[in-house]
Amino acid sequence: MPSKTLTFVFAAERGAPIPLTEHRCKAAVPVAGKYRVIDFTLANCLHSGLRQVLVLTQYKSHSLHKHLRDGWSLFNAELGEFITAVPPQMRYDSGWYRNAVDALRQNRYLIERSTADLLLLLDGGLVYRMDYAELIQHHREQQGPGGGITCALRQAGPGSAAGAVKVELDEGERITGIGSASGETGPYLSTMGVVLIDKTLLLEQIETLAAATEVEMEQGSDLATQLLAPMLAGRATAATAPKAYRFGGERGRVTQDRYWRDLGSTDAYFRANMDLLRAESPLDLYQADWHILTYQGQYPPARTVPGPTSGNEGIFVNSMLGAGTVIRGGGVSHSVLYPRVQVEDGAIVDEAILFEGVRVGANARVRRCICDKDVVIPAGACIGEDHRADAERFEVSEEGIVVIRKGQTI
Repeated sequence: MPSKTLTFVFAAERGAPIPLTEHRCKAAVPVAGKYRVIDFTLANCLHSGLRQVLVLTQYKSHSLHKHLRDGWSLFNAELGEFITAVPPQMRYDSGWYRNAVDALRQNRYLIERSTADLLLLLDGGLVYRMDYAELIQHHREQQGPGGGITCALRQAGPGSAAGAVKVELDEGERITGIGSASGETGPYLSTMGVVLIDKTLLLEQIETLAAATEVEMEQGSDLATQLLAPMLAGRATAATAPKAYRFGGERGRVTQDRYWRDLGSTDAYFRANMDLLRAESPLDLYQADWHILTYQGQYPPARTVPGPTSGNEGIFVNSMLGAGTVIRGGGVSHSVLYPRVQVEDGAIVDEAILFEGVRVGANARVRRCICDKDVVIPAGACIGEDHRADAERFEVSEEGIVVIRKGQTI
């Protein structure tokens, strides 16, 4: 059944205008010490048996295209398998993708020529693990002949990201309403960027949906909302109403950690990375038959060595270290270090996220900080301890996380 499904991964948006998306789209942001955000969605496709995947790209997409080429050239074109990036083709007009529905409309020809009968629509800017094959099976069981639309829903609560959507169901698990979750004080069901729809239904509705969703993609409109809201307005109680699939159920081959995160703000991004350093991580990266694939440079192993001046051993505690990282007499704790990071003699790195190629000079102190690629922290510098001084030099989030942009001089 997965072979009869064409998958669209939406990776065209910047997301919230945070410093980490200044040079890359949201789907290409590094996460968890070695991955890109999109790796989680693509790994779900791979393990779910989905071999026809179109990645819709647009905003500052070079980094993402390079990552897809280097890390995801896995499938055999002779067998009809592919992961292909599709920037705007401008077949209908000269415009970019305005939103997810418009992106589908602009690529209608790819849908029409596909032999698939189902379309799986995925937001490529989210972190979670899910067996889409079980979603497809559930859809066929519930929708019956002629198909329809099934939306995956997750359990959410008052602490959810801004702009979260609340979904209402009837006793038959049919979706009857969708709207803002603002003001909710208890648990509720929300969308999660996963929609399965019958191909014929989408082709019938696409022009109407496109006309009803004139919202710019950069404004972050929810994928499910764009599809469901116009449909519900016309047939909220019909037998063919959209149906729900509850994320984190017993079915499926992925261990049910029920973890789902939208890394749409600096603080959300920081918290998600720190989540992975808990004694029992809420996201299972170690399921033997559900690896998250990615591209990694061929770097030497990470290691610690004594400091050249102090002679003290380099140490790291409860941290992730990427390949090629060297700690020379410094100390790293509760931090995520990407490949080729250098921590020099006497430096202290605590609760920090250091992207590839970052160098921390001797005796520097870096706390509660995100350093983008190739940043150099001078010897003796102090970052993350004096809020006022940090705010004068860098961007500081609402929760006090310091962000040093790529190429920023310190």
